[in-house]
Amino acid sequence: MKYKIDVVRVRENYITLNGWVVGRHPESGVLYSVLDERKEPVPFKIVSTRRDDVSVIYFKKVVDRDFGFDIRFPYERGRNYWLVIRCEGHTAKIKYNEELIAKRASTAHKRMEKLRDLCNMETVRVALEYLAKHGPKALYLKSRNKLKGIDSDFEYAEWYEKTKPTEEELERERREALTEGSPLFSIVIPVFQTPDKYLKELLDSILSQTYKKLEICIADGSPAGKDKGAVLREYAAKDPRVRFRILGKNLGIAGNTNAALEMAAGDFIALCDHDDVLPPHALYECARAIRENPGCDCLYSDEDKLDMDGGALFDPNFKPDFNQDLLTSVNYICHLFLVRRTLQRAVGSFDPAYDGAQDYDFIFRVTEKAEKIVHIPKVLYHWRCSFNSTASNPESKLYAFEAGARAIRAHYQRVWPALKIDDIRKGVDYGIYHTYFHLESEPLISVIIPNKDHSDDLDTAIRSLAEKGTYKNLEFIVVENNSTEQKTSAYYEKIQREMPNVRVVKWPGAFNFSAIQNFGERYARGEYLLLMNNDVELINPDSLREMMGYAQRSDVGIVGCRLLYEDDTIQHAGVVIGFGGIAGHTFIGLHEVQNSYFHRAVTAQDYSAVTAACMLTKKDLFEQAGGFTEELAVAFNDIDYCLKIRALGKLVVYNPYALFHHYESKSRGLEDTPEKVDRFNREVAKFMKRWPEILKNGDPYYNPNLTLRKSDFSLRDLNKEKIGEPYHMPGIEKYLEEV
Repeated sequence: MKYKIDVVRVRENYITLNGWVVGRHPESGVLYSVLDERKEPVPFKIVSTRRDDVSVIYFKKVVDRDFGFDIRFPYERGRNYWLVIRCEGHTAKIKYNEELIAKRASTAHKRMEKLRDLCNMETVRVALEYLAKHGPKALYLKSRNKLKGIDSDFEYAEWYEKTKPTEEELERERREALTEGSPLFSIVIPVFQTPDKYLKELLDSILSQTYKKLEICIADGSPAGKDKGAVLREYAAKDPRVRFRILGKNLGIAGNTNAALEMAAGDFIALCDHDDVLPPHALYECARAIRENPGCDCLYSDEDKLDMDGGALFDPNFKPDFNQDLLTSVNYICHLFLVRRTLQRAVGSFDPAYDGAQDYDFIFRVTEKAEKIVHIPKVLYHWRCSFNSTASNPESKLYAFEAGARAIRAHYQRVWPALKIDDIRKGVDYGIYHTYFHLESEPLISVIIPNKDHSDDLDTAIRSLAEKGTYKNLEFIVVENNSTEQKTSAYYEKIQREMPNVRVVKWPGAFNFSAIQNFGERYARGEYLLLMNNDVELINPDSLREMMGYAQRSDVGIVGCRLLYEDDTIQHAGVVIGFGGIAGHTFIGLHEVQNSYFHRAVTAQDYSAVTAACMLTKKDLFEQAGGFTEELAVAFNDIDYCLKIRALGKLVVYNPYALFHHYESKSRGLEDTPEKVDRFNREVAKFMKRWPEILKNGDPYYNPNLTLRKSDFSLRDLNKEKIGEPYHMPGIEKYLEEV
């Protein structure tokens, strides 16, 4: 039996344990019980959860069983409790008390836990298999990356304490004089049978704002006799900024919100749930953002979650700047959300047809018409998370996700009426959507593949698309570059005889990836170009149809895919500018079934760049951008091309449902000689001179609170990098002076 408790939370006299258990066989049964210090049974509630990552690690495949659990039971501080797990005749007893919980939550303990995880026999077995398949150097590089991952990720509670405004800063904000143009904020709150404690905490947090020009507009839709009139009258008597209506009946979430909205007289509307909390500087930061961004008519901030007793913050969502295609995959904007009153009037009120996802529909309609959308990369909203809320247990409100799918479809009908949708289904989790776009036709795609020898890999790449793929209107242009093996020439003759849509053209010069791509494009007859390495193999047969679903839009210039190493860990899931100093792939080394940061690895979204190892782009845009920059012969030429397309006002979309294997660097090897390192550094310097602004200001599709030292979207290590500070590459100054 193997088990692990991943998360322990004590909330409002209850303890919640999240973890997993496996036996030697997938079908092995597991029994759970909870005992108190008298060894008496304690009643508990359990929810089974899927843990495909555990399944793959221990059974080498995804098994259709729930290996995970969420267990919740009453917890009295100062007493001892045991979780008892029984499986295959073995028993484990895990003790819980205040001291042990605090110790296990420490950064030092979690670092040791990660190290122990890397030293178990299952890890050794996987490492030996990897060594046999890829050799000692590859194992060393993989192990080094794993060990780097142990490096001190801050606990969020500790991180938040270090980054939140000091009392001196809050006092300065309170003293700051309001100008004539300072906006009035109307905080709109629909109330429904809210516990007095939570409603009071919300109202206190708003009235304690350092920015004072606000009004609170509350509509109480609680049934007659259960309204919050007493609490609301108490607060209205203390502060005239509190305004409320007792509706006497529930009009639904949308209807209750609309009733509160009718009371608002502010310049900006701020939406707020009835049991959440605003930090004291929230509205000050909003007012500052409005002042610094003339024309701003829509704002949103980062957020985190608040436990039910208000004693702990967790699960921060550090968001990108406005990301159109991420929004159609998930309501990532959520809280705190503000809209200029004039824009709100133009788009209308909340639509009861989308109850449960009424805010999602409203955000779509607002952002569709907004002139300027501003993201404030600070946590300005604490979202209270109960055991049965959609924040912690999404299955509790399935109707909300169905309403969300309708909101996405309505959005596309308004913005892209000619774009047809076959279906919108659940993505990796509830609240994440996978849109299946309809293709009226199959325009010709020219697949451009540079090649030097490695004819077996090339054959796999070509045949995987041509034979396994469901998109059939393809031509293949193989750009031959200085092959030396006789069998390569024989293969070229053979494949062109067998497949009339394959052509081999020769680039006789020295290896220059950019020049080779530009040369291959001249022979392309297709409206679309698929730039692809010779060591890529199709996994999902519908991958090109998935990519074309986005590429058919006029505002999209490039579509990327998800690439996995041979061991099904992530090689590419989008690119962030600034990782490691220049740019890097996200979530490298994460297994495809492991959870990534807010599921970003498996969610369709916009990025600043994707890799040309497998990239779909439009031929006319390729030519308009001047193709690839030939000064960048080896490094970052694909990132440079993406930024050139972005400069033309087009989007770069990452589509994780387009899935391929990438057996990286088989053909050209690693940058492991002094000459190659010198060439790499020179190209780094050239890239830095071409794109200084994004490197200085940060990638708009990332977040300045997240680290540039690792690819997993972890918090910045405040001991090594300041928030928003670019990553410094040692020794690069010399090359910047030379290029």
